[in-house]
Parts: sequence; C-alpha cells; structure tokens
Amino acid sequence: MPTIFDELLERFQACLAGVDNDLVRDEVARIGWDMPARSLARRALGCLRYLDRLAKLAPADARPLTRFVADHRDELRWGQTYTAADFGQSFIDNYGWLEVFGTRGHFVNEEVAAGLLILGPDIVYPDHHHIAEEIYIPLTGGTEWRMGEGGFHVRDAGEVIHHASNVSHAMRTGKEPLMALYLWRGGPLAQKSTIGPMTDLKGRG
Repeated sequence: MPTIFDELLERFQACLAGVDNDLVRDEVARIGWDMPARSLARRALGCLRYLDRLAKLAPADARPLTRFVADHRDELRWGQTYTAADFGQSFIDNYGWLEVFGTRGHFVNEEVAAGLLILGPDIVYPDHHHIAEEIYIPLTGGTEWRMGEGGFHVRDAGEVIHHASNVSHAMRTGKEPLMALYLWRGGPLAQKSTIGPMTDLKGRG
C-alpha cells in the first residue's frame, strides 16, 4: 500500500515534469525514480508555520505538491544546514528544507539530491556557494535572487534558476515567504555551503 512518502515523491516528480525547460527535462529524464525509501525520524521547524500561506501563494500546477506538504508537515523530516552562529537566530527561525531524495532524504539517491527550501518573509540568505551544481525553481514569486557579482532581481514562480558549481548566490524575501524546489548534482550532496562570495584562485574577491 502506498505511503505518504510515496505520494510525496509522486507529487514532487509531477511538479518537476510540468516545468517547461530543457535543463530541467534533461535532469528529470536522468533520475532513476524507483528509489528505495529511507526511514527517518520526524522533525519539525519554526518555518513550517508558513506552509499554509505558501500553499495558497503557489500557482495551480504546484499546488498539489505544496498543499500535500502543508497537510503532512508533521510526518516529515525537516532539516537545517546552518546554525544561529552562521546567520543569526532570526534566520534559523525562518529557514528550513525538506530533502525528498538524496543522501539524507526520505528516498535514497547517491547521484542527485532534491527537495524544497522554505524562507520566511523579510529574510536575507547571504552569499554562499558550494561544489554541487544547483537548479532552483521558485514555487512562489516575489523573492529577489542574486548570482555572482550581479544585483538582486525578482523571480517569478516557475522560473528556472541555475547555479553552476561554486557560483556565489543569495536570496532576499519580501513581505511573503518563499518555497523553492531544488536539485543538487555533481558534488557532495550534503555539503554545508561556504558562506561569502567565491574568490578566484589568487584569492582576490
């Protein structure tokens, strides 16, 4: 009999399949979706208080996933990579992620990690970078995103944001929270990001 985790994976896959983007389509085609389940203890976070609002903000094609996650929030394993020592307690109280599959998610996958990121309103996720290549798909709009040395730009729900390996990026929410779907590949899938902008090999900013 299918579990809530099976349904989570099914809805996650359906949400990805609806994205009209070659990069995402190629990645979805490479993923082996018959993944073994991993038994994880439930864990709740403060940012889950935004889930009902996020489900309302999401566009119709993402709502089956966002509403399901909101309805089953207390049965899932939510995580945080950082501590208050990194970005402060306010950030920690408004930040978290759900890894659907990967090296620490509800389903086992050693090649790619994927899940959902939550940021509360009026939160800055400072510049950071990591070895893994990253694809973000915001499921809610209004958040400002920055990559490399560029400025912040508002991104709409459904846009595809691609961060190559070790490219610095940052996010800044407005009056509404953010939920974004993410895919990590091509690097350590549980690596803690390096805080701050990426410098070149000679150490210059």
